[in-house]
Amino acid sequence: MTTTLKPLRLAARAVPVPNSISEEAQQMLSRASESEPMFPPFPAQGDLAGWLAWKALGDEAMRAIDFSGGASERIHCETIELGGVPAFLARPKGVASGAKILFDIHGGALIGGGGELCRSYAIGSADVVQATVYSPDYRLPPEEPYPAALDDCVAAYRGLLEHVESSQIVVKGLSAGGNLATALMLRLFAENVPRPRGLILHSPELDLTESGDTFQTLAFVDVVLRDGLGPINRLYAAGHDLADPFVSPLFGTFDARFPPTLLLAGTRDLFLSNAVRMHRALRRAGAHAELQMFEAMPHGGFFGAPEDQELSAEIKRFADACWSENR
Repeated sequence: MTTTLKPLRLAARAVPVPNSISEEAQQMLSRASESEPMFPPFPAQGDLAGWLAWKALGDEAMRAIDFSGGASERIHCETIELGGVPAFLARPKGVASGAKILFDIHGGALIGGGGELCRSYAIGSADVVQATVYSPDYRLPPEEPYPAALDDCVAAYRGLLEHVESSQIVVKGLSAGGNLATALMLRLFAENVPRPRGLILHSPELDLTESGDTFQTLAFVDVVLRDGLGPINRLYAAGHDLADPFVSPLFGTFDARFPPTLLLAGTRDLFLSNAVRMHRALRRAGAHAELQMFEAMPHGGFFGAPEDQELSAEIKRFADACWSENR
């Protein structure tokens, strides 16, 4: 006998800005609650011109955020090629190349964040970890849907292994980059390629089926994402099953050999369930996994509050711990 599950029904309500966070974070939430959504409405699936225009507008909106953290003057950054994939190499000035390597995969909802935005991400990450960063400028839909982005990340990682040992590498991914970073781990296992020393997943987009609880409970509470990305997810997957582990790596098979993993999210992050469920999946598999949560933080952060500095400090702490095990 099938039981009908009854939803929880809530009356319309105003969600206040909490006084449990910094003044800067409070101001960000307050401003964002009255602003227009960062991303425009989605085009129809087959509207190539519409999606190209959407991507351009999305990238323009993201450029309003300085993902470099104002570190451009402190970081040397150059365009290189890894495994046939264009990439950026960023290193703090005065810091030797050394044994600390961060393979950083940029975000952008699996459709944006390339080019100069990728460069900005790489600079910001190099400033946070004070180490050498390699960031692949992977291909994107609508021109290049799945598996182009993942193939590029795999090729770039393999290219990096021609220059450094896997034990020198920590992989990091923000949002869509967290999807690709985790899918990269699954591909490395499948292809018997040496895995990195650690994995950092910040607000990771791990489930393109968007089946987690917070896709419902935090819809429009997250002032950055606002709502799910279903149309982009389908555009990216290009007919592939959204539950395929290489498309939604949350559904992958994990074991104790999975690299030590740090997951970061906020209590107002639409992708919070992704981080929570991935943490539990890794713990059940016997892998080392750490979940760091931030009060009232929306997707990606507050973009300039003290809490963002705390989050960056956690990233550096975890990366340094991974690298120190190699010495």
